[in-house]
Formats: sequence, structure tokens, C-alpha cells
Amino acid sequence: MPKTMEVKCTESDCELDMFELHYTYDMPDETGVEDFSCPYCGTGDGLEEIVL
Repeated sequence: MPKTMEVKCTESDCELDMFELHYTYDMPDETGVEDFSCPYCGTGDGLEEIVL
């Protein structure tokens, strides 16, 4: 099963609370939340992985 990551945006002006990333099997193992940006506000600085 490909990896899944839940991410939240912590930027104060952003209305998006969380989103989920679904990787393919070809995604490098070292890929992390810092490699993405928020699909709503466009920033990457406010993203944090949700760890349950």
C-alpha cells in the first residue's frame, strides 16, 4: 500500500484545516512535509504532518 500523510496548515490567514497526501510507490522514502505547499494558501512554511 502506498504511503499516506495527513497534513495541516498552521498559517493564521489560511482557511484549510487539513488535507491528505497519497504517494505512489515511486516516491522517494525521504519525501516529507517540507517538500509540499498548501493547496489553499500556497505556503510551505506553515505545513505540519499530523501524527496520530
